[in-house]
Amino acid sequence: MSKKDKKRRLEQEAKEGKKDRKKEMTAYAPELQQGTYSDGHPLDEVHYLECKLILKADRFTSVNSFRQFAEVVRGAAAASDVDFDTSSCAGGSPQIREVLFLDTPDFRLYNNAFILRRRTRFENGFPVGEPEVVFKFRHPDLQTAAETDVRPSIPGPHVMKFKAEALPLKDRLGGFRLLYSHTVQFLTSAVPDSETRTAAREIAKALPVLQKLSFAGDEQVQLVNQMIVEEVLQDLGVLDFGKGITAKANASLWRSRGEHRSLVGEFSFQTRFRRRDELHEKALRRVQKFFVALQDSLNEWVSLSTTKTGIVYRLHGNPPTAHE
Repeated sequence: MSKKDKKRRLEQEAKEGKKDRKKEMTAYAPELQQGTYSDGHPLDEVHYLECKLILKADRFTSVNSFRQFAEVVRGAAAASDVDFDTSSCAGGSPQIREVLFLDTPDFRLYNNAFILRRRTRFENGFPVGEPEVVFKFRHPDLQTAAETDVRPSIPGPHVMKFKAEALPLKDRLGGFRLLYSHTVQFLTSAVPDSETRTAAREIAKALPVLQKLSFAGDEQVQLVNQMIVEEVLQDLGVLDFGKGITAKANASLWRSRGEHRSLVGEFSFQTRFRRRDELHEKALRRVQKFFVALQDSLNEWVSLSTTKTGIVYRLHGNPPTAHE
């Protein structure tokens, strides 16, 4: 091969490698087409990457189950050249939170890719602090999620979060799919009028994006499937993928309050970034390798084709139109 041909080949390989890296980057952090909301505010951009595995609930029967699970995570991390530091969580007890999903009787919010829930933290059997309202639009298309303006119209403060959520493929292990969660969080005291918390029209005033759903004058939201969820959340440690990308990891069990009937489990890890270019390609490859390796290690644990929210909505065999 002549020097000229060799140079041409190397240039072509470099070009193809660049395309592959760009494709890989786009898989986890697609580029958003810039735009604005109706008031001229720029579209929100993704600042979180969260990877989730939905797990069979019967695997978690005690605190020791979470510790055993952490060892499986450690093995998958080591096989993927990822550091897993559990020292900050050693001996820690699970957190207990109560989760309520609110919707119309015909699930109009969920059918339109909206999720409204209230979350309360408990310590030693008693609620601590104010309940938190979480409202999100979750959709597989980035642009659709970004252009859906979930910002509230409330007198109190709020926090915005826009996440890319990676889950396994719906039909098999060994890959991933993305959902985009455009979320606002605020304490219940940010909406002082108690009527606003149950009357659908009043909720739509506080969350203007819901006004397009056309609620009747006296329509109310109610507890989805009359289910009060008790969440048992155990922090496991911190995953280090290199190049400054670290992620807190935890596992959780959802069960029905009162009956303590196990519903679903979840393992998740999340990293936050300010700019898209902070997601270094080499570290992202480790994220992907670890996520796939973990699916293989947990093949008997993983529950495909669902989410925690989906489990609650499908309790009584009346599946809504999900966008998950």
